[in-house]
Amino acid sequence: MKIESITFYNISMPLIAPFETSFGRAVEREAVIIEIRSEGLTGYGECVASDNPGYNYETVTTAMHILKDFITPLILGKDIKDALDFQERMVSIRGHHLAKAGVEMALWDLIGKREGKSLKQLFGGVRDKVEVGVSVGIQATPEKLVETVTGFVNDGYARVKIKIKPGKDVADSQAVRKAFPNIRLQVDANSAYSMDDADRLKPLDDLNLLLIEQPLFEDDIWDHHKFQAKFNTPVCLDESIISPRHARYAIEMKACKIINIKAGRLGGLSQGIMTHDIAQQSNMPVWCGGMLETGIGRASNLALASMPNFILPGDVSASDRYYTRDITHERFVLNSDSTITVPTGPGLGVTVDEDALKSYTRAKVVVN
Repeated sequence: MKIESITFYNISMPLIAPFETSFGRAVEREAVIIEIRSEGLTGYGECVASDNPGYNYETVTTAMHILKDFITPLILGKDIKDALDFQERMVSIRGHHLAKAGVEMALWDLIGKREGKSLKQLFGGVRDKVEVGVSVGIQATPEKLVETVTGFVNDGYARVKIKIKPGKDVADSQAVRKAFPNIRLQVDANSAYSMDDADRLKPLDDLNLLLIEQPLFEDDIWDHHKFQAKFNTPVCLDESIISPRHARYAIEMKACKIINIKAGRLGGLSQGIMTHDIAQQSNMPVWCGGMLETGIGRASNLALASMPNFILPGDVSASDRYYTRDITHERFVLNSDSTITVPTGPGLGVTVDEDALKSYTRAKVVVN
């Protein structure tokens, strides 16, 4: 595929409700939408960086810089064979996985459109529908948290993840478990704790949780090994797994029992597939994490999560969980069995609402 032009859209979309984690509170979602034109086709990708470096060091501002000044010169006017060819061209750029992943997603969209195949087909997906859950941000009180969770359970979500941080952890989790004794429940710390907190968090072990996600530092694997040894509840790693290689480290160190796969964090869908395969070979289940994606990123997540080792429900909620108006014409809806249907059209299987994209765009850069 000869890359003829690349357009970057810095967008900002209002969230239906504020979303709070251990590293901040968001009322809008910033991202970079990437449009690549090649031989009469247009592919779209989404860089899931946000406006602050809370989740990792990348932001929309740094991503725009890397995308425009470093990634683009390596692919513009070049014949890119596939995703692995793209990754090989990126070896001179250390890190900046969210930026790389956004471009790779657009390339996958182009490949699918060129071959007349969906991403699910290209990835070897086995599911027509993906089991999903909902992620609930930190609330002011345990009572408000239970009220919020109740609303999502009534909407049909069969798995709930609640965000936790020091001072908003055990009591909040106990309140939700008391209100919903049988729901599939998990907690996510987003690196908010250290090993010194392990004993204080032990009551979480009594709540029959699916998992405790990323309790310790984002760059840590070894202390997670020690943390996991203290808990019966499976530890799930997210931020610590930044490559297939790190997944192998975590598995060999017994630092976790589950891995959250986010293609953006890993540097691309191809890297997500590799991580899936490594985990599958070790009989370690994986699930697909979310980054408040638009319909573009949501479509890619669903395709990825259709692969066989995505055993646990993903954070790929329905479109109306976050946005009144999305930037794709297609809106993903929750089925009655707490699943979302995987797109079947060529590439991502979605079409961009140009008017919506324009209305949310704060800055636009065209390179050709």
